[in-house]
Amino acid sequence: FIDSSYINAPNTHTYKMALSMQSALAGKQITVNKVSSKRSVNKTVVQASNLSEKLSKAAVTAATTAALFASSAQAVTYDELQGLTYLQVKGTGLANTCPVVESGSGPKALKAGDYKFDKFCVEPTSFTVKEEKADGSTEFAKTKLMTRLTYTLDAMSGDFKVGSDGSVNVVEKDGIDYAPTTVQLAGGERVPFLFTLKELQAKGNTSQFGGDFVVASYRGSSFLDPKGRGGSTGYDNAVALPARSDADDLQKENNKNVAALKGSAVFNVAKYDETTGEIAGVFESIQPSDTDLGSKAPKDVKITGLWYMQLQ
Repeated sequence: FIDSSYINAPNTHTYKMALSMQSALAGKQITVNKVSSKRSVNKTVVQASNLSEKLSKAAVTAATTAALFASSAQAVTYDELQGLTYLQVKGTGLANTCPVVESGSGPKALKAGDYKFDKFCVEPTSFTVKEEKADGSTEFAKTKLMTRLTYTLDAMSGDFKVGSDGSVNVVEKDGIDYAPTTVQLAGGERVPFLFTLKELQAKGNTSQFGGDFVVASYRGSSFLDPKGRGGSTGYDNAVALPARSDADDLQKENNKNVAALKGSAVFNVAKYDETTGEIAGVFESIQPSDTDLGSKAPKDVKITGLWYMQLQ
């Protein structure tokens, strides 16, 4: 039996927290105005009397010069983000977004020199997977995201060199540079992949740069499949099928492959703030999906979205 007085007693900590959040958000209004910027990037400008209310309703959209659209659910600057408390961020999805650069000018203001970049953030806003159509042609099909809001890369750092002729050389060295992600195609097939920019080496100019990066195996060599087979541990073959354990059609399943693959990405620079060193824009990358430790051919996954970093 349960004491009815215990059921009716409110949780004091939860009750006080609810009152605190309710009073902080009460009576706040926001106004959303859409404007078009000179660099052909549409943004949603949000004027809010309370920042926590702004975080839950603001929106920003961006497009590349090739009319490739990417959108972000929320738009806040780095300083605004640093001014928030844990409770203001919790449950809003803001932790999965990248800051935006509101002030500053175009990429031409970026002067020559050897920079160090940090707080490199990459926020995907669209995932498409290459599929073959009935007529034999291929196209990138839309997908449904199956992963929770944990797929943004952040806190990456490295070298950013700008030559006197405007050339750019970018090398990524460290940070949260991979995130396991799964999307679902229209037919129900799920495509897992390791979204990453690991060891990115990009070249170009102050307006656009791109290059290749390493795509590590979705699973490690110690992962065991349902039959106990792995790359560095486990059985060598399916012990339940001793007569066919070394059959040719089972070689890919038996011999696990954890070799890294390659991906490529292009970054367009939309804005640079010379005062703060903030730089941001839009990106597009194409990388292989999971191979199930070498047992199946990878699919090409195209990711588009927003990026942000600080130069020092």
